[in-house]
Amino acid sequence: MKRYLINILLGTAAITAVSSCKKDEKYTYQIGDPKIELKSPISAANFGDSLEFQVHVSDSEVALSTVKAQLYFTDDKVTETVIRTKQNGDYAGKIYVPFLKDIPDGKATLKFVLQNISQKITEQSFDINLSRPDFPYLTLVTESKSYRMEKVGRNQYAAKENFAAEVKGYIQAPKVGTQGNAMNFGWVNNVINLGSTAEIPFSNSTSGVYPIQFNTLTFQASPFIVVLLNGSQFSRLDDKHAKVELELAQGKTTTFEGIADLQDWWIDPDFFTKAADGSLSFKGSTGKYRVTADFNLKYFVVEAMTGNDLAKLQDDGSGAVWIIGEGIGKPKVSSNQVGWNTDKALCLVPLGNKKYQITVKAGESINSDNINFKFFHQKGWGGEFGGTDVTTSNDIVFVGDGKNGRDSGNLGIKTGKVLEAGKTYVFTLDLTAGNKKAVLTVASK
Repeated sequence: MKRYLINILLGTAAITAVSSCKKDEKYTYQIGDPKIELKSPISAANFGDSLEFQVHVSDSEVALSTVKAQLYFTDDKVTETVIRTKQNGDYAGKIYVPFLKDIPDGKATLKFVLQNISQKITEQSFDINLSRPDFPYLTLVTESKSYRMEKVGRNQYAAKENFAAEVKGYIQAPKVGTQGNAMNFGWVNNVINLGSTAEIPFSNSTSGVYPIQFNTLTFQASPFIVVLLNGSQFSRLDDKHAKVELELAQGKTTTFEGIADLQDWWIDPDFFTKAADGSLSFKGSTGKYRVTADFNLKYFVVEAMTGNDLAKLQDDGSGAVWIIGEGIGKPKVSSNQVGWNTDKALCLVPLGNKKYQITVKAGESINSDNINFKFFHQKGWGGEFGGTDVTTSNDIVFVGDGKNGRDSGNLGIKTGKVLEAGKTYVFTLDLTAGNKKAVLTVASK
C-alpha cells in the first residue's frame, strides 16, 4: 500500500515537472526578430513642437507589443510617446519637444524602441537639431485689452504703450511652423512659467509710456518694482505684499527706495520719525526687524525679530510685546482691525529698557469709545498679560478683571469716558518691575 502510494506521488510529480517545463518553454523570453524603420526622416525641430513621425515595424516570428518614441536632452529622457503595435505595419504618432527655459539651441536624440511580446527589443536613435522658435511677435493679454509685443532682439520682446503703473496679464506666443503650438506664459509661485494664464503682476514706479518686456529663453520679464530699505531688497510675498528682514539702528536715517508714491504712504509714528524734509529715522531700539510693505493699504508693518523668528517676550522683560483684539488697527481700524486674528497682531515698538509703546489716533487707528484688546507675549496664542499682571492709573482706559465688563487683561474704556476723536494717544507698557508687574500709561499729545 505504501509502495503504491509512493508510485502515485512520484508519477504525479513527474507529470507536474513535464508540464512545468513545457509551460516555461512556451513563454521563453527574448525571442523573435523585431525590426523598425523610420519612414519620415527627422533632422530638425523647434522647442515646443509636436514632432510627427511614421515608422514601419515588423517581427516575422513573434507578435509585437509596443513602439516607444523617446526624446533625450543629453542623457535625460524628457518626453516619451507609446504606441500599441498589434500587428506588423506602419504607425504614426507625435512626440512633444519640451519648451524649457535656459536651454539653448543644440542637438537632441530621438530614440525609437520596438518591443515584442517576449520583451525582446530593438532600438534606433537619430540626432536632431533643436532651435528656439523665432516668434514673429508675442501678445500681452490683459482683462481689458491685448497688446502686441514686438521682437526687439533674439528671444526678446516688448510692448511699449501708455500703461498704468500696475498691469496684470499673461503672455501668449503664436504657433511657429506646421508642427508648432501656441504657448501661454503666466504667473506661478511668484515666477513666470509656461502653460499658465495666471496674470503676471507687472509694476512700474509711475504710470505713462514704458515698455513691458519678456525673454522667451530665460523667462525673465520687466518691469517689477524693486523696493529697497537701506539698500536691502524686499522679496515679493504676493501681488500686494513684500518683505525684508534686516538690522535697524535707533536714531539712524532710514531710506526707502523704489516706491514712487511714498509721500502718500502712512508712516508708522511708532517706528519712524519724519523730518520736515521728508527724511525718516528709526525710533525703535537697535536690532533685527521684519518690515512688510503693504501696497494695498500703503504702509509698512514693522515687527521685532530674534534671529530668524519674530521676537517673543523673555522672562527678563526683553524681546517684544504684541496686541491682539478689537478696536485697534493700523493704519486705520476701519479697514484693518486686528480683531482676534493672530496673523494681524500688532508689535509694540521696543524702546529699550523693558519699555514698549504703541501710538494711536482716536477715531482712526483706535476706536474712540469701545476697545477690547490685550497684550500678548508673542504673535499668536500663548503667553499673555492677565488682569493681575497690568496696573494703570489713567482715567480713561481700564484693565479687565473678568468682572468689570472685560475679560482678564483685556483693555476697555471707562463708562462715560471717550478717547477724543482726532487726538493722538501713546500707550506705554513698562516692564521694569517684572512681567507680572507691568505698568500701563496712556498719555495724549
